Amino acid sequence: MNPSETQEILSADAVGPGENDNSKLVPVSESIRYRRRAQSAEQKIEALAEQLAKAQAEAKEAAEQLSSIQAEQELIRKLAAAGTVDLETAVLIAKARIESDAEADMDSVIRQLKNEKQYLFAGTGGAVTARKTAGAKERVEGSQTVLERAAKKAATTGNRTDLQEYLKLRRNFV
Repeated sequence: MNPSETQEILSADAVGPGENDNSKLVPVSESIRYRRRAQSAEQKIEALAEQLAKAQAEAKEAAEQLSSIQAEQELIRKLAAAGTVDLETAVLIAKARIESDAEADMDSVIRQLKNEKQYLFAGTGGAVTARKTAGAKERVEGSQTVLERAAKKAATTGNRTDLQEYLKLRRNFV
């Protein structure tokens, strides 16, 4: 018997007596290769499991951020519909109240803000069009704004000076 045959016999799977008929001998070099492949596969599994856990954590964080942004957008929309004059201040106050009281919903917080801080809201609620905020006030003379009167005058007369006056006013307001 040569040394390679003895190695093959030694590396054969252990079989009980009487099962020698179906026994399969595996060379040592192949068993070493199989072991290395198995170890490599286990390392890849561990690395992929870590990547999966990291990706799941990032997905969870992104979902939390998305829900936070959606809630803030909904709050902004509801405050704007309620006729808020100073939207930024109202949003900050409402967010602070919602965060401090877990049971508070947006509608009740907005009602509470309307009752307690009436200066944040316009006299009538339910504005369909966007209004100027507290920082940029419209100049109103009579029933029309200065800008609307200048636009009508420029459109009806067709005069260049009227058009220039309208564009100058528009640049200041818009």
